[in-house]
Amino acid sequence: MKYNKLTDEEERIIIYKGTESPFTGKYTFHWEKGVYTCKRCGAPLYRSADKFDSGCGWPSFDDEIAGAVKKQPDPDGIRTEILCANCEAHLGHIFFGERFTDKNTRHCVNSISLNFIPEPQDGVLEKAIFAGGCFWGVEYKFKKIKGVISTRVGYTGGHKDHPSYEDVCTGTTGHAEAVEIIFNPEIISYEELVKTFFEIHDPTQINRQGPDVGEQYRSEIFYLNEEQKIIAEKVIKQLENNGYKITTRVTKATHFWPAEEYHQDYYSKKECK
Repeated sequence: MKYNKLTDEEERIIIYKGTESPFTGKYTFHWEKGVYTCKRCGAPLYRSADKFDSGCGWPSFDDEIAGAVKKQPDPDGIRTEILCANCEAHLGHIFFGERFTDKNTRHCVNSISLNFIPEPQDGVLEKAIFAGGCFWGVEYKFKKIKGVISTRVGYTGGHKDHPSYEDVCTGTTGHAEAVEIIFNPEIISYEELVKTFFEIHDPTQINRQGPDVGEQYRSEIFYLNEEQKIIAEKVIKQLENNGYKITTRVTKATHFWPAEEYHQDYYSKKECK
């Protein structure tokens, strides 16, 4: 895995787990809307909507993007360290029970560990949901695309509320393993995402992808508005005109249930080990 080149000071904090001086970081009093990413690998970590002023002197967040942050005991035996789940860059520490926000959690992060991607000028990030077999691999492919801000895996298209992985594996809930994508339409269009979706799986297989067999592994596009539906159907028609027997369903999106934490960003976590 290739990482961004770091300065000596960035290495001191990100690699050797140092701490920048309080009230000196560029993001301490930064309130622009957007997404904070890892300085070392570029993975999305935090949304601006989860940032708050704790008065501690470092950027504070009360939540992370699903699967983006790894937590482990600090060598001091007291605190809990937080790291980028993708590359294990040191971010800072996490604290609980301080009652700064309703979530009662504070990610205390070094500014130097972060980069920032502002929201598009019109303030609109868009969402897409795809199912194409095991969600580990589908998420891994989409995360690498420029313009994709964040991803999370989960279950959708079924009838059971709060399904677990074990529930979905029974094949009785109606859910598909799916990936929810937040993307910047100024960088990548929904149509480009749809075309990528058809490139990374076999849309001619019914209720399976390779060795993974079952309705939960079906090929399906869950559209969130009529424009997405029209685009998805247009791309499918183009493929059919080229001789492909497409089995992909195009279905109106319903509730998306996030999968368990260990499923989030699964392949990237394994790459770090």
